[in-house]
Amino acid sequence: MKDDILLQLNNISVVYADVIQILKGVSLAIRKKQIVSLLGSNGAGKTTTLRAVSGLLKPENGKVTEGTIEYEGRPIQNAAPETITRLGIIQVLEGRPPFEHLTVEENLRVGTAARGTRSYKEDLDLVYHYFPRLLERRKALAGYCSGGELQMIAIGRALMARPKLLLLDEPSLGLAPLLVKEIFQIVKRINEEQGTTIILVEQNANMALQIAHYGYVMENGKIVMEGEASDLRENPDVKEFYLGIAASGALKTYKDVKAYKRRKRWL
Repeated sequence: MKDDILLQLNNISVVYADVIQILKGVSLAIRKKQIVSLLGSNGAGKTTTLRAVSGLLKPENGKVTEGTIEYEGRPIQNAAPETITRLGIIQVLEGRPPFEHLTVEENLRVGTAARGTRSYKEDLDLVYHYFPRLLERRKALAGYCSGGELQMIAIGRALMARPKLLLLDEPSLGLAPLLVKEIFQIVKRINEEQGTTIILVEQNANMALQIAHYGYVMENGKIVMEGEASDLRENPDVKEFYLGIAASGALKTYKDVKAYKRRKRWL
């Protein structure tokens, strides 16, 4: 049903510096209260898609040149980032950059800047509920935090802004497998318990498809495949190219990858 659609990208193209085209006719439909995963290799256009939604193309001299982006039925393509933030769209950037000389709690409070003067204590308690480790470290300087703690700070800071739509860019980047599993479980809980709609850009396709409801596969700035996450997990091409599983069902070796000749069906 169309009433369930929170965000819709309609055949958008994105160009940087009036010359370099990154997205070529991308269309997505994001339903309310779902986790939607964008899969693809480096350079596929996943992060650019998030930036087109959050307005962060503008600081990098990029813009949507064709198509529309509709959020709750209103066009937002090429709107200023601060305007989009006030609508409840919050992006967690890849790389987890903190304010190093602020404490963990001060970093979290930065997330309230876009929502006015309302009390933040309830939201802070919510963040500490999901990330007990941050409660333990709340007075520590963020510059001394581990990579996993920085990712928790980044997601927690976004939660402080009370997002309706949360954009997560590579939350597993550089983290140990156990931490990745923990972060993804928390993301799933936030979706289920808070009803927050989430777009997840992630190269760890196996983990992403375990918590997502729906998924899109991107290649060379285009959507080449989409479907329910459960269906994508069983798709032979997704298994082959993104989950590292050979047709026999066994994990692929380096030799398999090197010797593999069949082109992707969508190219």
